[in-house]
Amino acid sequence: MRAEVDQIVFLSDGDSAAELQKYLSSLKNDQLVAVITNSALKGKKVGAMLKGIFQGSPPSSTEGSNRRLLVYQHCIPLCESGDLQAEVAADIIGLLMLETYTLPGPALAQVASLFVEAIKVGKMGSGKSLELFPTVLTALAACEALSYGKGDLSGEEFKKQLINSLCSSRWDPQCVIHLTTMFRDVPLSSEELQFLVEKVLRMFTKLDLQEIPPLVYQLLLLSTKGCKKQVLDGVISYFKEQDVRQEEEQNRGESLDLEVQSIPQDQLRHVEGTAILHIVFAIRLDHELGREFLKTFKTSYGDLCPFSVALLLSVARIQRYEEQVFDLLKGAIIKSFKDEQLQQGSKFLQDLLPGHCSVAQMILDTVENSVFGWDHVTQGLVQLGFFLMDTFGPKPGPFGKNTEGSATGARTPAQQACKLGGQVLLQGFKMHEPIRGEILEQVLNRLVTKTASPVNHYLDLFSDIVISAPMILLESSSKVTETFDHLSYLPLATVQGLLKAVQPLLKVSMSLKDALIVVLRKAMFSSQLDGRKSAVTGFLLLLKNFKVLGSLASSQCSQVISSSQIQVDVHSRYNSAANEAFCLEILSSLRRCLGQQADVRLMLYEGFYDVLRRNSQLASSIMQTLFSQLRRYYEPEQDLLPPVKLEPCITAHGDQVYLQEPLAHLVSCTVHCLLWLQNMRRSANPNTDNSEEEEEEEEEGYQSELQAILESMTRRMIKSELEDFELDKSAEFSMGSSVGVKNNIYAVLVMGVYEVLMEYNFIKANYSKSRFEELMQLFNRYHKLSEMLKEKSGKGRVPSHKTPRSLVSLDFISTLLTVLFRDSTQSKEEALSVLRSSGEFVRYAVGVAVQKIQQLEETGHTDGPDGQNTDRTFRFLCDMTSVLMWRYTNIPSAVEEAGKKEKRSSLSQLCLEGLLRIFTTCQQRYPDKMAQLLSNMDIEEDDPEPDDGNVTEMNFFYIRQFQRALFTQVSGGEEEFNSKEAQLLVSILSVLSRQLKPSSQQFVQMITWTVKICKETSFEDPAFSKGLLSLLFNLHVLYKSPVSLLLELCQDIHSQLGDIDQDVEVEKQSHFDIVNMKTATTAALLVLSQVDRVLDEVDWLIASKKSQAASDKSGSGAATQTAGQQDPLQKAVTLQLGTLLTALNELVQTALLSGTCTITLLRELRRTYTILTTLVKYYIQVCATQHGMLPARFEKLVKLSGSHLTPQCYSFITYAQSGEFSGGGADDKKKKKRNEANAAASAKLLRETKAIPDLIFSIEQYEKYLITLSKKSKVNLMQYMKLSTSRDFRINAATLDAALQERDDSLETTESQEAEETQEPKQKKRKQ
Repeated sequence: MRAEVDQIVFLSDGDSAAELQKYLSSLKNDQLVAVITNSALKGKKVGAMLKGIFQGSPPSSTEGSNRRLLVYQHCIPLCESGDLQAEVAADIIGLLMLETYTLPGPALAQVASLFVEAIKVGKMGSGKSLELFPTVLTALAACEALSYGKGDLSGEEFKKQLINSLCSSRWDPQCVIHLTTMFRDVPLSSEELQFLVEKVLRMFTKLDLQEIPPLVYQLLLLSTKGCKKQVLDGVISYFKEQDVRQEEEQNRGESLDLEVQSIPQDQLRHVEGTAILHIVFAIRLDHELGREFLKTFKTSYGDLCPFSVALLLSVARIQRYEEQVFDLLKGAIIKSFKDEQLQQGSKFLQDLLPGHCSVAQMILDTVENSVFGWDHVTQGLVQLGFFLMDTFGPKPGPFGKNTEGSATGARTPAQQACKLGGQVLLQGFKMHEPIRGEILEQVLNRLVTKTASPVNHYLDLFSDIVISAPMILLESSSKVTETFDHLSYLPLATVQGLLKAVQPLLKVSMSLKDALIVVLRKAMFSSQLDGRKSAVTGFLLLLKNFKVLGSLASSQCSQVISSSQIQVDVHSRYNSAANEAFCLEILSSLRRCLGQQADVRLMLYEGFYDVLRRNSQLASSIMQTLFSQLRRYYEPEQDLLPPVKLEPCITAHGDQVYLQEPLAHLVSCTVHCLLWLQNMRRSANPNTDNSEEEEEEEEEGYQSELQAILESMTRRMIKSELEDFELDKSAEFSMGSSVGVKNNIYAVLVMGVYEVLMEYNFIKANYSKSRFEELMQLFNRYHKLSEMLKEKSGKGRVPSHKTPRSLVSLDFISTLLTVLFRDSTQSKEEALSVLRSSGEFVRYAVGVAVQKIQQLEETGHTDGPDGQNTDRTFRFLCDMTSVLMWRYTNIPSAVEEAGKKEKRSSLSQLCLEGLLRIFTTCQQRYPDKMAQLLSNMDIEEDDPEPDDGNVTEMNFFYIRQFQRALFTQVSGGEEEFNSKEAQLLVSILSVLSRQLKPSSQQFVQMITWTVKICKETSFEDPAFSKGLLSLLFNLHVLYKSPVSLLLELCQDIHSQLGDIDQDVEVEKQSHFDIVNMKTATTAALLVLSQVDRVLDEVDWLIASKKSQAASDKSGSGAATQTAGQQDPLQKAVTLQLGTLLTALNELVQTALLSGTCTITLLRELRRTYTILTTLVKYYIQVCATQHGMLPARFEKLVKLSGSHLTPQCYSFITYAQSGEFSGGGADDKKKKKRNEANAAASAKLLRETKAIPDLIFSIEQYEKYLITLSKKSKVNLMQYMKLSTSRDFRINAATLDAALQERDDSLETTESQEAEETQEPKQKKRKQ
């Protein structure tokens, strides 16, 4: 063998080509094959020998070209066999590549077919020889003609056939990557490329997971030729499917307690991470790919999945795409939340489209998945979190005021998006160590810098971070300390939130606590009032949370401490002993505040009670502080009246008078602290030991002294007349003068002291009759002053006086109302009758309860002790519910009649108002506890939560009570009907009905009852009818689509108000008695707002159909065409619009009052036509892509709009314009202030004229697109349309005749009269 090889090499080195040819001809094919194989296996001289063979086989001769073909046919399988060394195989392929272009066409065709066959049978495992294939195909494409079957084909066509047959055949999974790599070098037409990409994407599922990333990489390289969108979509949808499968398997595994995993989760996540890296790298290099990627998601967020969200966030790290990606995600998130809200609020939409994909959930899934080493995604997540919180966080209210911390649940889409941002950051903080520092820094920076806008959402996030990871946070305590430096410059609300959040850390970190104290001490002397308030807040918080040894256990103080605090408490060895010195030091700092402004003192008085309850060992120093402060304003001479000095309570600055000492709050704080201490001593009395006796004696000393002072104050306050306080009837109370301001301050202080003393005496009285009589005397004094204040302030032009907030505590008012209404104990009867006999006192008690509930509703807490404690405030709500409910339902109307009618009824009304506020407060502040409130369970007991059935029953029990009350109101006569009470009842029903599940039996009963009341009630009370109809609509929309209801109401309104053409007699229809002459306008406005809502839904449905059509177009267009005729969505849209057009047709013919009602109707009509236009555009799109037939229903809709609505719209426009002008004229006659009337009329006119052209424009747009659709669909839709004349000059024949007649007369008159005539127009001009 070696001899032959040497001979070939020797001859090829020589010059004689003829000898080489001759020698090669002497070798048989088998010999030649054996020589090549042998040489290749040994790897010696194979290159030189092959060169020799090619040299001695001229392609021009048949023999030479055949020999060349033989070499190719043998060498290709030889290289694939895997028996050769890699370098040898590479050399051989390199040589073959060089010689490929010398092969004749038929030989190339044979070599190419050899490749295709080898691939089909799976013999291309190593893929070494595949490098040769592109060269062969390129050479083939250059051939002129090849014989194929019986005819000829051009080389290009032959290549196409080959590729087609290759992509249609089965591929061995092993060679997919080699083939994809190989095709990068093959010149492909766009169809071939598409065919190939589809084939490769289909192969994804057959490959092993580990092989996906390299294949993705090769595909991305291939995508430089085109098909970018297809490649990206394919890769994303593959991972989307894998995620879904993995999740299903996990769920199935959990339900069966089995581990069934065809794809291990961590492996899948790592593969996804690598694929994301490849795609991002490709996008960096190929901006066309990036544009294509973002375009996919711009149309609809329905294509998003956790994988594509992660991919988007990684792409956001490329600077040029950052803004686009976040805008895109922001849009998707908000749209997703809005869609969800729209669907939840409408039964009609729920039935049509049951599913909804939540982008928020995808983003949270991405956060979870990013644990698997997706560092390239985490940075994007942090940016996204802050982007959402910054964009959708709460906005500052008017004049830069922060709106009060809203209720717990996020309701609007913007609030939900902000909450999502917080969740993303919190989860990110827990999971990823590298980003913790950055998250913390950014949160704290925002707390410090965003002083103008509310930062509640950042405070909540910071608080969550502290609770979830206190020990991690201590590593970055320097950042927290830095933030403390800015405390005195921050708004008070921010300081309170921040200190509350940091509190668990202070117990563990000595350095943090010390840093805070230094900052607070500085703040104590701040020139800013807010800075000093912040210092007080901080110090009070520290006093509450650092227990002094011997203080009562927290359970006795009913104070809940979070688990994280309990964990960290373990570490604090320097606990109680050190705390006492520390707390006393703080108290001495706080004493300084007693010389500062009223606001600072007020905070101190409100905080001391809580400190005392949490840290009872500080009692003596706190009580002494309060005692010494109280003595300054107390008149010790027993015979002098009044017992308090009001002079030092105020201070003057220039000609301004200010409150210096909130005396009533000081007395209140002292009383509450004293009562609490006495209570505690009483309960802890049995087990005292000697060491405490001295201390107790000292305590008892000031306690008895305090009691004596309070008794003396009570006695002397009862004796004091208003004159003693310089507040008699002749005193001035206007807020304009300094005397008036001073008197107002005095009055509020005196009333506050009266209230505090009432509470003290009630508790001390222990149901003794004489003490209650004293209490009533106190109340009478209070009432007299309060009435005088109301009367005086009412006289001014501006009612400047708001009722001052009551100083009584929640506990007191709750106990008081319970004993006033519910307590039937025999022994207390006599004493209580003293209180019950005064109607004023009872009404005062209910009024204060309502005021407290209102404060709770607005701010989430109330003044006074326990006002911040959510459990106590909720307990108070529960007690109030049962008392007010009992009072409202159990006092029979006969008793009401016997008393002074208005006073008594207003008491019932107050009870109702209280109940309404309780229910709304509970829904906002304690949404999870509504069931508890209704079933009025005892909260202290750890009862299991009531199940859903009971809750619904309980809720419905209350609903029935209120329904009964409203029915009684309605079934009485017009003169007995109390509108305010009825409105309150309707409001309560609408709040409670929100708790019912729309699928429940009770909900259906509620709707049926509401419809019945609306049909049978005919009171002419616009406010009541508005409430009742709103309730009806709110219920109805959760039950089914309200269009049929709207139609009936429109017919009623039309028959009540009459037609715009006075000669037309409207058929009297009355579906709903609630609609009458007085209430029809109110009803019309409500109906129009519902029409707007229905139009929103229809618009949304059309938009979803459009996006569906767009995605179908990219997918399978043919499949949807047949379904198009019976599409439930299209059918629903057409039916909704059809009924709506009929309803609007009724309203357009109604003689509505000019003003808001007319304008609203014109706007809704414009919107209706705009949506009809959108629908027409959708059908144009359908006709263009699918050549489908137009549904018959749609044609009917067009006919309805053309023949019924449009002509009526034009007549209504004429009516609105003429009505407006005549209305203006009537105003002139009626009112003397002509200018004001004219200004109002012209402003109205301007507003209206804008609505009219808008409507005409939208009608004409609609007709324009109808013409286009008619052409596309070959259906003449314009036959139903009549030409409008609304734009033309309207010439009224009768007016014209009269004018002509006048002109003829004037021609016959003298010239002097003509001169007068010429002056007339000038006068007219002046009039206008």
